[in-house]
Amino acid sequence: MSDTPENKRTVRDMFDLSGRVALVTGGAGLFGRQIVEAMAEAGARTFMASRNIQRQQTQAESFRRAGLEVGVLQYDQSSEESVDQLLRQVLDAAGKIDVLVNNSVLRPMSDWSSSAADFTKSMEVNATGLFLMVRAFGEWMAERGQGSIINVGSIQGTVGPDYTLYEGLDWGLPPDYYFHKGGLLQLTRFAASKLGPRGVRVNAVSPGGFFNDQDPRFVERYNARTFLGRMADQSDLKGAVVFLASDASAYVTGANIAVDGGYTCK
Repeated sequence: MSDTPENKRTVRDMFDLSGRVALVTGGAGLFGRQIVEAMAEAGARTFMASRNIQRQQTQAESFRRAGLEVGVLQYDQSSEESVDQLLRQVLDAAGKIDVLVNNSVLRPMSDWSSSAADFTKSMEVNATGLFLMVRAFGEWMAERGQGSIINVGSIQGTVGPDYTLYEGLDWGLPPDYYFHKGGLLQLTRFAASKLGPRGVRVNAVSPGGFFNDQDPRFVERYNARTFLGRMADQSDLKGAVVFLASDASAYVTGANIAVDGGYTCK
């Protein structure tokens, strides 16, 4: 429904997350840190959750020194009971949940030769666990008629590996990552269709490679593979996730935003 003159909002208002409650899983990781920071900077009451409570507490202290209050919760995404308990913890602490960012990922496989058991372990968290998170939080949001779920994927969910980037480097490419990141996009679309009629939007962001002091040979090759000539930095995801969390994307659902410097278009 279009804004009337009485309730018309500015663009700045539309991006404002003040009064919202946001949960970011995997919030102490490379992508997670900037996503948590973005939610808090945009005004949301923000929580971060993962299995490693100590790592999160250390990161939360860093946020607090920067003037951002971030709550810390612990859960196991491979356990449906733990996922349900995480939802209850957020509701007990804040009374509601408006934004869920699914960023947790388990990386048990090292390459093509890793065991089938490692592949199975990966799916428990990255496929089944992701589904449990989307369903549990999505149903709670749907009962109240609003909410935004953002699934953090990867460019590797839409394209195959470019082995020329890794020639001469000691670098394994795990097939489970490509498998579950591809499935994440279809789960996003399915959930968007299922929950959309009840007011919940479900979208994905697919980041490209993140600069983390990799071998200079890899960095040079990767940079040449993008339109922008560089890898992602510590703020490149912020705008996309705030957009999808906020009213600025009120008519966007089932979408995947590639934040990859043009990698997947080249």
